[in-house]
Amino acid sequence: MLELGKAGTAGTGKGVLPVLRDGSVVATLKASNWKEAATATIGAQQWVLAKAKRALTARWATEPEDAVRMSARQTSLWEGTWGADLEGIPVEVRSASYWKGAHRFLADGRVVAESGTTGGWSPRPTLTAEPDLPVHHQVFLLWLELIISRRNTAVVVAASGAAVAGGSS
Repeated sequence: MLELGKAGTAGTGKGVLPVLRDGSVVATLKASNWKEAATATIGAQQWVLAKAKRALTARWATEPEDAVRMSARQTSLWEGTWGADLEGIPVEVRSASYWKGAHRFLADGRVVAESGTTGGWSPRPTLTAEPDLPVHHQVFLLWLELIISRRNTAVVVAASGAAVAGGSS
């Protein structure tokens, strides 16, 4: 299981999130707080994760900005489904639990990964994947889960703010 650690822990610098497997760092993620963007370091390879038009994309840092190795796009706002492409492998992202915000990742109808959370007051995403799913694919899916979580939180905050403003006349 991969777990997104707290920023600045496990030997990472300030603002850098460790990606942990059994307590060991397998990657790092420097995620922007304001944009849907991040830089992931997996071994010696640097990845650029960003929003390009309506899709979330991943490319090697050494590649041109329009290169896309992995991508994800929301397919249904109402159902909360996404479609992802992991270097030519189509993956369907479905909600596994509305209340927990968990997702199932399916390739050819087979579950290749499932997300979850750890921590209490400030939950962090986790990803349990099939052993044959490459680490860089897992890190991309973990980042996708972070983005989905941030989007859902923003909607809840906006809705509760509107409810408070609407009820305070």
